[in-house]
Amino acid sequence: MPGRKINVLLVDDSAVVRQVLLAILSDTPDINVIGAASDPIFAMDKLAKEWPDVIVLDVEMPRMDGITFLKKIMSERPTPVVICSSLTPKGAETTLQAMAAGAVEIITKPTSGLKNFLLDSAPELVSAIRAAAQVNVRNLGKRTAPAAALTPATKLTADAMLPAANGHAMAQTTERIVAMGTSTGGTQALEAVLTALPRVCPGIVIVQHMPEKFTASFAARLNSLCQIEVREAKNNDRIHPGLALIAPGGKHMMVTRSGAFYHVQVVDGPLVNRHRPSVDVLFRSVAKFAGRNATGIIMTGMGDDGARGLKEMLDAGSATVAQDEASCVVFGMPKEAIKLNAAQRVMPLVEIAQVILHR
Repeated sequence: MPGRKINVLLVDDSAVVRQVLLAILSDTPDINVIGAASDPIFAMDKLAKEWPDVIVLDVEMPRMDGITFLKKIMSERPTPVVICSSLTPKGAETTLQAMAAGAVEIITKPTSGLKNFLLDSAPELVSAIRAAAQVNVRNLGKRTAPAAALTPATKLTADAMLPAANGHAMAQTTERIVAMGTSTGGTQALEAVLTALPRVCPGIVIVQHMPEKFTASFAARLNSLCQIEVREAKNNDRIHPGLALIAPGGKHMMVTRSGAFYHVQVVDGPLVNRHRPSVDVLFRSVAKFAGRNATGIIMTGMGDDGARGLKEMLDAGSATVAQDEASCVVFGMPKEAIKLNAAQRVMPLVEIAQVILHR
């Protein structure tokens, strides 16, 4: 409803975090903080009186941890949750468990200099809450069954990020690659797709919008669940069948070709479409160096990152797919790609693994 504010509940055991977040959000015209709680037990008392549109949730808290609380919420009344977690390897692993349980966004916080960090990160927090408020709550925490018995500000463009090496796409090679891009809701969507793939499948490159220090834990978690190998990409990794490479948080990932083989470049660079890694950067490099030997898949996420890159892949001869609205947590990125006529096919999440194998 136009003009309606987003009601937010803050749950964090740090009084400093609650105080700073309350101050930040109180100055945001379209957000209304309906309460703040120091742990999930106090939060449940507040929920009994008024239910928020979005919950901002810490993970490590007394009396009840954030993951247990999150699972309780998702089982009783699915609600968009933004995780606010510390930048530690242990915290990353725990936070990813929360993402798997249905959390839709991550805001990272350091172990020191917390107040200044939160003040500096105010635009990111507000953006995350707005994105969370737009999710399809019916898909939160939903477990999609794998397909049965499958067999083998002013936006910068991605132009400056394309590999400088001379080269172009070969007309046809025996190597096939799949490029996937996703954001909000993507951790669950990727799990649904990758766990449905057999050990023998095309090489896959993935951009999931995610902060630094989280992608390695995310890849390790998927690797423990999948038949294929899944890991965080390193510079010059070769893309080969049965391997999925996930772009590291805070770095761009691009595909290049050496002879008939494909490799990735993992590089620094400016934010593109407000993201690093950017789906557009990946897709445009795939269009240039893989062309008709590639499949591009754009999935659930806020914004339009990847839409133009998918169109370039299509124009270069790639097969292109967008996830449909009904199965998305946020129908943003796929919607923008569809608007550009960049997607040859629009399909539900449960069919995407079959497309990967068909190619």
